[in-house]
Amino acid sequence: MDAELKREIIMENYTHPTNRRRVEDKDYIKVNTRNASCIDNIDIYIKFNNNKIEDITFEGEACAISISATSVMINNLIGKTIDEAREYINNFYLMSEGKTYDEEILGEANCYSDIYKQGNRKTCATLPFRGLEKAILERLK
Repeated sequence: MDAELKREIIMENYTHPTNRRRVEDKDYIKVNTRNASCIDNIDIYIKFNNNKIEDITFEGEACAISISATSVMINNLIGKTIDEAREYINNFYLMSEGKTYDEEILGEANCYSDIYKQGNRKTCATLPFRGLEKAILERLK
């Protein structure tokens, strides 16, 4: 993926994020993800249907990287099983650490493939994934 396409994906998902809305529904698990070193503070709402992710929404204040990563994550995970979500998260973490990962699994999220070069941005990009992990753990209790 070339640098221009990466920028386009990030900016499109920042300016027009998927499912940015608050949910007041007991069927959703709400988790908060916060970056202590900056403004990033996102609430993620996830609805599971048996073993699948039925819906994900979010609200909050955050930088372009956190907002766009949340939107891209949502685009890729609605309708996936918990195991598929875990595989996606694992591959995103591998990518964010500059390690070998499955590009096919990540799809649009490959736009963050250079994030490992900037430690502070790595925290921003992985923020929604940490929230999703919390929600999966809550679901599996």
